[in-house]
This record gives sequence, structure tokens and C-alpha cells, in this order.
Amino acid sequence: MATGITTDTIKELRDATGVSVMQCKKALEEAGGDIEKAKVILRKISAQVASKKSDRTLGAGTVAAYTHAGGQVVGVVVLASETDFVAKNADFSKLAYDIAMHVAAMTPQFKTREDVKPEDIQAASEVFAKEVENIPEAKRQVALQGKIDSYLKDKVLMDQPFVKDPNVTIGELVSQAVQKFGEKVEVVRMERLSVK
Repeated sequence: MATGITTDTIKELRDATGVSVMQCKKALEEAGGDIEKAKVILRKISAQVASKKSDRTLGAGTVAAYTHAGGQVVGVVVLASETDFVAKNADFSKLAYDIAMHVAAMTPQFKTREDVKPEDIQAASEVFAKEVENIPEAKRQVALQGKIDSYLKDKVLMDQPFVKDPNVTIGELVSQAVQKFGEKVEVVRMERLSVK
């Protein structure tokens, strides 16, 4: 093994990411033994793996619900996979539950950016246009686009930082699951219900 990479280091990275021992070892070797750098490498790889599997058919999944605030708020998620083998995995169910908890806590309005209607972006643009009207003309469009991007990051589930680990977005969490389970994984539906 490379200098600084021990079985304990590999185990620590595996426990933190859930990725296979071999992938953890390769990532640590590439990162020179630095666990945080190895996590970044694994995130990058998981996005590539997810992209390759994006056209596969979803045939199984699980529904998870998280109830919060004394029964005042519920987050519900349908998380799909290709096979029952993955759908019945305890880690898969935990992921669905964690995303349901995130939905209850963060109130996303859209699942992906593709779900945002042009009229929603137009309405946001009109509001933000007033906020940037005092900015010099040359920088106004960049400022407006920045405000729209920030708005979408706050409203789109896949772009939101995960409530339990703000260093990872929900989209990255799902990509990591694709890498971990070796199948396409997708949030196919989400709902947030509240008394108020």
C-alpha cells in the first residue's frame, strides 16, 4: 500500500462513504492518503457513474416518510432503483428516509431544475430585476443570474445542501448511491405536508 494508506484509513473512508474497499483504496492512492481529498475524488467518480446509468429503467424502490415537529410536518419520498435487491437494502431505505427528513426540513418546491417552469423563472427574474437595478449595467445581468441561481439552489431538491451534511447536495447524495449500489437510483416523487 502507498505511504500513509493503512487498512484503518481505507476502513474509515469506507465507513464514511459506503463505497467499496477497492474504490476507497484507489481514491486514497490518488489523494496521497488524504481522506478529505479522497472523498472529493469519490464524489466526482459517483457523478460520472450516475451519468452512465441515467438511461436505465427503474423497476423497484421504496417509500419513506419522516414525521417532524410533533406530527405537524411530514416529508415523503419515493426513491426508485432498478431491482428489488437494492430497494430492500437497509442502506437504500435509510437514504430514502434521510431524503424524506430533508424534504420535511427544507421545503423544496421542485425536484430538479427541469421541473422549474419558465414562468417561475420569469417571475423570479422580475422580482430580482428590481433588486439589481442600481448595479452598473455591465454587471447587472451577472448579478441577476446569480440571484436566480441562488433562488433555484434554495428551491430545487437536487441542488439543496443536504440538511445532515451541508458539504453534499441531495443530487450528490443520490449520485453516491448510484456508485454504491451499482444501479440507477432516482427520487421519483417527493411531497411535504404540514398542518400550517
